[in-house]
Amino acid sequence: MARYKITLAYDGTLFQGFQRQKRKTVDARTVQGVFELALHQIGWTGRSILAAGRTDSGVHASGQVVAFDLDWRHSLDALQAALNAGLPEDVSVRAVDMAADDFHPRYSAVSRRYRYTIYCQPNRDPLRDRYAWRVWPALDLELLQRFAGELHGTHDFADFGTPPRSNGSTIRSIFKAEWSAGNGSLIFEVTGNAFLYRMVRRLVYFQVAVAQGKLDVQAISDRLYGTKRQMVQGLAPAQGLVLVEVSYL
Repeated sequence: MARYKITLAYDGTLFQGFQRQKRKTVDARTVQGVFELALHQIGWTGRSILAAGRTDSGVHASGQVVAFDLDWRHSLDALQAALNAGLPEDVSVRAVDMAADDFHPRYSAVSRRYRYTIYCQPNRDPLRDRYAWRVWPALDLELLQRFAGELHGTHDFADFGTPPRSNGSTIRSIFKAEWSAGNGSLIFEVTGNAFLYRMVRRLVYFQVAVAQGKLDVQAISDRLYGTKRQMVQGLAPAQGLVLVEVSYL
């Protein structure tokens, strides 16, 4: 029996999030659910895989990390092929590695990187809407870049998300946050030690409001350093968000 570390990619459009769940008598389709089914087909007898994080319904990933214990007597390439053979078309195993017995995708991680994509035009584009948020009027990139600069460092992000555990800390460290433009899109990339529930989507929503002139740039400082906390009311749509990478030492 050995522990394996798997890097997963998936299109979240048709999934009710990553985490396996049960709604009344009907099982919701989740990434964890279809992956565990593929594992059972090759002899896995575990109860639940370990994961780096839980993406929301509609959120995508190119670098989700999961782990499990398995008695596998073949090569890593053979394990990757066997898993992919049992997975649906919207999920793929990108890499398979051996891991230490105490490796945990969530608790062993040192950083996570997310990407959010926006395009600005007055009319929808069916070929882009599955993976991006259409915003109009157009956004001021300079304001977005100024806003992102305020996020660097360690702050209390209580206004932008909730911790995974009740009464947990809302302090998080952002190592990198920046906006860029290319191919008709605006891309927000943010890397941090960890993220609160829906934190990235609220950060994007708030930045869009600033860039459209609905809020003053000073609003971010008020949210990060103010003494009166109030959750941001609004979320950027799920389809623009991708979990790009989870890093380990």
